[in-house]
Amino acid sequence: MANTKILVDLDEFDRKIIAILGRDGRMTYTELAQRVGLSKTPCQQRVKRLVDSGLITGFRAIVDPAKLGLDHVAFTEVKLSDTREEALRRFNDAVRQIPEVEECHMIASSFDYLLKVRTPDIRRYRIVLGEKISSLPHVASTSTFVAMETICESAR
Repeated sequence: MANTKILVDLDEFDRKIIAILGRDGRMTYTELAQRVGLSKTPCQQRVKRLVDSGLITGFRAIVDPAKLGLDHVAFTEVKLSDTREEALRRFNDAVRQIPEVEECHMIASSFDYLLKVRTPDIRRYRIVLGEKISSLPHVASTSTFVAMETICESAR
């Protein structure tokens, strides 16, 4: 289970750094320092501390999935036949191996997991569901909801 306790004391400068880098992780330290109101070296040291502490976990490119032909999004409810710790671990390890699964969340509901699955089209989704998701350890049943339009996503 993830530890949600903040282990780093954050001041106003740290919060500004996090907010600005969250919108544009490619900006130079000089530009970041100017926007935050610090000189370059202290700004670099703060970013390093935020990375070293694990609060900032990485930097990545945000890709437009539609331009890659991956604009079909389905949300899949997964019900397991066994929810003991070993079964959950096996499911978790296996679902991470499916590249089409963009997100996987354990849910407190009438089902156990909610997956966000991105594919080029419904035909490919059906194959991923039938050959990969349904074959995961301890899967008893699935139910699918297809997104008609994405209004907002955290990665954008």
